[in-house]
Amino acid sequence: MAKSLYETLGVGENASAEEIKKAYRKLARKYHPDINKDPEAQEKFKEINAAYEVLSDPEKKARYDRFGDQMFGGQNFSDFARSQGADVDLEEILRAMFGGGGGFGGFGGFGSAGERRSGFSGFGAPDLDTRARITIPFNVSVLGGKHHVSTPEGESFDIKIPAGIKSGETLRVRGKGKSYQGQRGDLLITVDVAPSTEYRREGNDLYKNIDIALKYALFGGKVKVRTPEKEVTLKVPRNTKNGQKFRLKGKGFTDRRTGMKGDLFLVANVVIPDVDALPEELRKMCEEKLPE
Repeated sequence: MAKSLYETLGVGENASAEEIKKAYRKLARKYHPDINKDPEAQEKFKEINAAYEVLSDPEKKARYDRFGDQMFGGQNFSDFARSQGADVDLEEILRAMFGGGGGFGGFGGFGSAGERRSGFSGFGAPDLDTRARITIPFNVSVLGGKHHVSTPEGESFDIKIPAGIKSGETLRVRGKGKSYQGQRGDLLITVDVAPSTEYRREGNDLYKNIDIALKYALFGGKVKVRTPEKEVTLKVPRNTKNGQKFRLKGKGFTDRRTGMKGDLFLVANVVIPDVDALPEELRKMCEEKLPE
């Protein structure tokens, strides 16, 4: 029986969960659109993520191991993926085919708000999932952390917020939904990230404006800067320009699919002193000597 999902990740059918995860991460780094600019890399990246969506989830994997590529109409997965069109969300298609939520760790990853718990779909059966919305601090979206939630069913507990989460993403907490005939739905939590007065997010990169005294901009120096993780000392070179960027590699957001981290860019804001507050001798010298 053909099982091309394993071929997509380059592992054998008897590969362990750790081997599947390792293969996925290696391929995801290789084909990530931010790294690989080949036009076909994006499609390959989507196929890799979708294959991992199935093979990383024990229930989905068991079902696929039973039926193989028959679930794709007898096509191998690559041909099936291409037949769906360029803009289609392969992972959503696989969720519909296999049932259940995502398989990226934590609380089972993502699931659409309209999904029903496996075993209760169709024929007017009740939707046992409970939905909630939370707002988390910006720094928690960068570093991850815990957040306390309360459910309509009266339960109260902490959940783990994964580093790198974006506004609008949904976390699934299994077994915390409504009950029906011995079955229990899930709690689907939509996350909003509070805005920050210090930082802005662009993709997985983080940007922060920092003030630099004119003296340091001209002659160089060291400036202490607070980052989400800790305070760092930035070495400012001579002749630093306003708007110049300093890159702190790997200090941005974590890509939740690949595990790769973005960068933190510190943007120089050169502070011009009040000329009237300068000593008269220095003021006159600047007025006479500074280039026009």
